[in-house]
Amino acid sequence: MAKILIVYYSRKGENYWNGSLKNISKGNTERVAEFIQNAVGGDLFEVETVKPYSDSYMTCIEEAKQELREKARPEIKGFPENFEEYDTIFVGYPNWWGTMPMCMFTLLEKFDLTGKTIIPFCTNEGSGMGSSERDLKALCKGAEVKAGLSVHGAEAENSENKAAAWAKKSI
Repeated sequence: MAKILIVYYSRKGENYWNGSLKNISKGNTERVAEFIQNAVGGDLFEVETVKPYSDSYMTCIEEAKQELREKARPEIKGFPENFEEYDTIFVGYPNWWGTMPMCMFTLLEKFDLTGKTIIPFCTNEGSGMGSSERDLKALCKGAEVKAGLSVHGAEAENSENKAAAWAKKSI
């Protein structure tokens, strides 16, 4: 039986939503992470940056673009305990500028992922997985990176069946 970890970064508050901005009380990626946990079990770990992104969505995406250009590794508040004990790791994030937020690189670069199974999922407003699967394969040397799940952000709260079926098939 695989020991499962679900790590994710998610944004609450002002988000892009079907062509406009909307405040949401729970991030889209967090919702999907919880659906995955309900379906296959495992432990949840939310990645949080030390320096928060702007509350303004438009400013936040500019901050994210600058981090990507600089290949920044933003400091995060903590790392999962006993990471080495997990063999299957779901990695969730919003698709920002075609890939994961740079804080996810900060997290994953800290660990030896050899022999682990990495299963990505992302939320987005139409850009799908972008280059994140390719980026994960380059980042997670020695790991098996499986095909990811892309969830339209505005549909995240209604994606439980889709996320559950995909998660069960992926492990």
